[in-house]
Amino acid sequence: MPYTVHFSLFFAIISVVALAYVVWLRRQDRARLDVFDAMIANMSDGVVTLGPDGSVGSVNAAAVEMFGQPVGDVSGIDLAMLLPDMPVAGGNEQHKTMHRTDAVRSNGARFPVEVLQLGQTGRRRSTKMLIVRDVANARPEVSEDVQRFKQSQHFARIGTWDWRVDTDELYWSDAIYAMFGYKPGEVTPSYSLFCDAVHPDDKKRVRQGEIRCIETGEKHDEEYRVVWPDGTIRWLRETGNVIKDENGETLKMMGVVRDITEEREEADQIRELAFNDPLTRLPNRIIFEDRLSKAIERAKRHQTRIAVVFIDLDGFKSINDELGHAAGDRILINTGQRLTNAVRAADTVARIGGDEFMVILEELETGAEVHAIADKILGAVSAPLETRERTYRVGASLGIAIYPEHARTLDTLIHAADKAMYAAKAKGTNLYCIGGSEVAE
Repeated sequence: MPYTVHFSLFFAIISVVALAYVVWLRRQDRARLDVFDAMIANMSDGVVTLGPDGSVGSVNAAAVEMFGQPVGDVSGIDLAMLLPDMPVAGGNEQHKTMHRTDAVRSNGARFPVEVLQLGQTGRRRSTKMLIVRDVANARPEVSEDVQRFKQSQHFARIGTWDWRVDTDELYWSDAIYAMFGYKPGEVTPSYSLFCDAVHPDDKKRVRQGEIRCIETGEKHDEEYRVVWPDGTIRWLRETGNVIKDENGETLKMMGVVRDITEEREEADQIRELAFNDPLTRLPNRIIFEDRLSKAIERAKRHQTRIAVVFIDLDGFKSINDELGHAAGDRILINTGQRLTNAVRAADTVARIGGDEFMVILEELETGAEVHAIADKILGAVSAPLETRERTYRVGASLGIAIYPEHARTLDTLIHAADKAMYAAKAKGTNLYCIGGSEVAE
């Protein structure tokens, strides 16, 4: 990590002080020892001394605050209560070792620390001292390159993470906090905090992806939503893989996460433009034909009937030419809304160009149902449109083709509906024709 060099220098200095402290225990008088006791007591890092049996002998004020343990409750306890994975060196000679491990607060929360272990052993006595630095709260000076790297993560909305899969322990780089709606350091990252933030509809899929990565070593790559504390929803993309020990056992997952909210919104806008009519926001011909193809397959499989309704507005061109495109656009938008309200929620309304619309009616049971919907469509479209400027009125001609009676493929079904529409238009306005039958009002 970027502050390892600073720790090494710091621990080198501390080791000299601490070893001197041990020598003073043996050779100097009590008055002079008080100076060193005061130095240890006022150090900003935790100091823990151990008794001959390895239990905690004493702690300084910084250690009391770090571990969240009252002074009277620490002396005499097993070191594993504070540093469960910390190996304590032994032997009959002077030693100095440094460890990176986890410490435990009184509330059970784990946090990363670096520990410098010092000791002096002999025939008469054994003294061990641990200098403990809370890595999570350390804020050493960092190089300009590291600062630039952090800034680049922030501006690129990308951060690094690692998770010890057998624990709740999770590390986030500073850039990730903002992706979950927090400021750096505002919360302690944990796997449970992460799970709580994932959108309920995405939790199962994300968890399955993690399990697949852990069990197979397959790369983890998921897009999911997170819900911020204030209710904001953002999209993230997370990639990573597993880290294993020398025995092939999975230790952790590591990877990166990016905020892709804007990318998703842009993709949605492109999709909207590609597949929806930009004026009415109804599906365009591409989507209409795709849905009709699927409707025909369903009707074939379930032996049901569907109908295609071809709608052409009567009198629209004269209004558009006389009053301008703004008035024509209002009529088209309003017609799309009226058609949507006139049919069932499962049906599809599309604008295929100009003043032409098409409707797919699925799961029809009787011919009377088709007539009823056709009448409803004509009534909705021909109703007057009131605006502040004036009242507009248009009519419509409908052509209807039914699967499988009139046609059995997409192209022939649309063609049959088109022909029926022209047959209705030839007889007047606000009329409809079903297949080759007589025109009905």
